[in-house]
Amino acid sequence: MSFKIYTKTGDKGTTGLYGGARIPKYHIRIESYGTVDELNSHLGLLRDQITDADDQQIIETIQNRLFTIGSNLASDPSKEIKTPDLTEDDILLLENGIDNIDAIVPPLKNFILPGGHIAVSQAHVCRCVCRRAERLVVALSESEPDTVPSILVVYLNRLSDYLFMVGRKLSHDLGVEETAWIARK
Repeated sequence: MSFKIYTKTGDKGTTGLYGGARIPKYHIRIESYGTVDELNSHLGLLRDQITDADDQQIIETIQNRLFTIGSNLASDPSKEIKTPDLTEDDILLLENGIDNIDAIVPPLKNFILPGGHIAVSQAHVCRCVCRRAERLVVALSESEPDTVPSILVVYLNRLSDYLFMVGRKLSHDLGVEETAWIARK
């Protein structure tokens, strides 16, 4: 079975949710899952830039979880639709990853500037896009109460912390010195 890539149903500025409802393409629900999709693409670029197989596998797992989040956000909230779910184990994977990285990188004494290597910079781009996705999902959950599982917000919050630490780990692994932010006096 194949699907047509173009349907022409969005030509008038609406898009369909899984379950049938049509909403404007600028709706915060679309912005939310669109930004999660953008994050997933950035993570693919990050995964392609790193060489550690374990790190690549964790990022691929995260990419799969982001599809889970996207499927939840892209579903019509007025209908009972079975979508994949996130679990506490998904959050624990991120927390364990943060703890493992924290054990090998030098203690953080300053704010640090993104950069030093393209992979480090890409990790920080991922972190920033993740924070934007989190803000949008929080706004959606406030504008449409009881339509967004709270675990989605928790996961995105923890993921942005994890991505910050991935940037630090990459700096460490690549022997790139982190650049401290120096405030103008």
